[in-house]
Amino acid sequence: MQYTAPLRDMKFVMHELLDSQAHYARLPAYAELDADTVNSYLEAAADYAQSVIAPLNRTGDIEGCTFDNGNVYTPSGFKEAYETYCELGFPAIAAEPEYGGMGLPTSLSSAVSEMMGTANWSFAMYPGLSHGAIATIEHHGTDEQKATYLEKLNTGIWSGTMCLTEAHAGSDLGIIKTRAVPNDDGSYAITGQKIFISAGEHDLTENIIHIVLARLPDAPAGTKGISLFIVPKFLVNADGSIGARNGVVCGSIEHKMGIKASATCVMNFDGATGYLIGPKNRGLNCMFTFMNVARIGTAIQGLSAAEFAFQGSLAYAKDRTAMRSISGVKDKGKPADRIIHHPAVRNMVLTSKAFAEGGRALVYYLSQYADIVAKGGDADGVDVKFADDMLSLLTPIAKAFLTETGYESANHGVQVYGGHGFISEWGMEQNVRDTRIACLYEGTTEIQSLDLLGRKVLGSQGRMLANFTKIIHKFCKEHEENDELGQFIRPLAKLNKQWGDITARIGLQGTQNPDAIGAAAVDYLYFSGYVTLAYLWARMAVVAKSKLSDFDANLDSDKSLHGDYGFYDAKVKTAQFYFTKLLPRTAVHVARINSGEECLMAMDIEQFAY
Repeated sequence: MQYTAPLRDMKFVMHELLDSQAHYARLPAYAELDADTVNSYLEAAADYAQSVIAPLNRTGDIEGCTFDNGNVYTPSGFKEAYETYCELGFPAIAAEPEYGGMGLPTSLSSAVSEMMGTANWSFAMYPGLSHGAIATIEHHGTDEQKATYLEKLNTGIWSGTMCLTEAHAGSDLGIIKTRAVPNDDGSYAITGQKIFISAGEHDLTENIIHIVLARLPDAPAGTKGISLFIVPKFLVNADGSIGARNGVVCGSIEHKMGIKASATCVMNFDGATGYLIGPKNRGLNCMFTFMNVARIGTAIQGLSAAEFAFQGSLAYAKDRTAMRSISGVKDKGKPADRIIHHPAVRNMVLTSKAFAEGGRALVYYLSQYADIVAKGGDADGVDVKFADDMLSLLTPIAKAFLTETGYESANHGVQVYGGHGFISEWGMEQNVRDTRIACLYEGTTEIQSLDLLGRKVLGSQGRMLANFTKIIHKFCKEHEENDELGQFIRPLAKLNKQWGDITARIGLQGTQNPDAIGAAAVDYLYFSGYVTLAYLWARMAVVAKSKLSDFDANLDSDKSLHGDYGFYDAKVKTAQFYFTKLLPRTAVHVARINSGEECLMAMDIEQFAY
């Protein structure tokens, strides 16, 4: 499949739905950023993604990475593509100018990341992992650490990783064993093994900066005894040049289901020199700076998978002929009708379209809150705390819901192609394999569900959720008198109220039996995701209907021949599909939530084997 960046829809979401111009005007750091400048970056990124890294997607999957005595080599073309990526300045888009960056907003870099990820997710992971390392050093590093690492990380000369997971400790970081022993010079000797380290070793950059969780000798047990360290592959001399090789080596690379062109490494630390970042025994707190960035990035992977599936399945469905439409011949002169005429095929293509475009709206909406958290402190009348709370609430929804719906869309892509979808050269089966990991890493869907319901919603006594449901309520009240919008507003208002009611009921049950929270969490997250996308689809429908009204008033020629008219009309029809065919899934999740935990917990462990 040849990827084409969906620039028209990206610009619609940024400029028309989310009014990026007004958003940037509120933040002094971005006040001079106008739509033309934003569009120029989007168009440059689109050209690069389409022409440079998209052609490497399948060859990278075929070749994969190779491992030789501690060294990892990326597939053909990756090194040259990465050099071009850096020359074009893409790594530095959202980085601070003080440290070699362009100082542009996260909301713009997220759009660029979407294009890179859809074109070639394995490639996008190499620079993508650096963002979390950069954010961690920016927020928690000393001035010396910032001066040493940030500029070269921001410009892509060096790359960064996060080294958290150990073989015996997946998401349970409280039981990690990696040790950090103080050295006389103030550094630490880091010893231990980390697994599943994306981009832990490769040949794209001259140095790799690892952010590593480890325990000090006198650390308390559990999560309260974890510290965070900077461990470079090569030590850095006082003048910033590359020094001696550090005691960190790649032991092997994983043989994986997908993302084969992205090196997933076992990293061995043998007395490696590391530097404490942030307070002792507070590494887990510092790490969440890294993890929140990574989780937004993973949400983008879900969006990218849905977009890739939509583009591929649409192109195939508009070309492939099979059988006649049950409502009569559609393609006269052909021996059969194109499969896009069959309702079952349309259902799959529209599902991918609805999840891709709804997911794009959610990621960009979320990214605007990230802009405010980053730069809102200098703005008048901007509530940074509110934005931070919204970011905290929406991040697990975006990460889990978009990766699950992205994976669903990827499977629809295979199904639309039929037998051809199972064949490698079409790209649909690779999309399934590449996407499956997104539901797992940076916290599985199940962990994100507990984070959403337990930590964010119930943990804040419902305050974080109320922040968002009030926004939805206000939107619904604003449009409740518009009969034409009733098909969107009425079900959204009902579900918004139900969201609060369900939350209160789960909270009450949880006080009597904590397992009730665990039993409800995943369905609660799905319910939350569908309602969140419903809000954004309703907003998109409002904007599109307004534009269509302008056409009706001012356009004398055949509206169907006007590209923009068709775009807005399709937007409304996709919103109708979402509300009619996808949003009713919430009823199933409510029924599952209401069923409680008893049937899950009734069986003794020994009985599972019968």
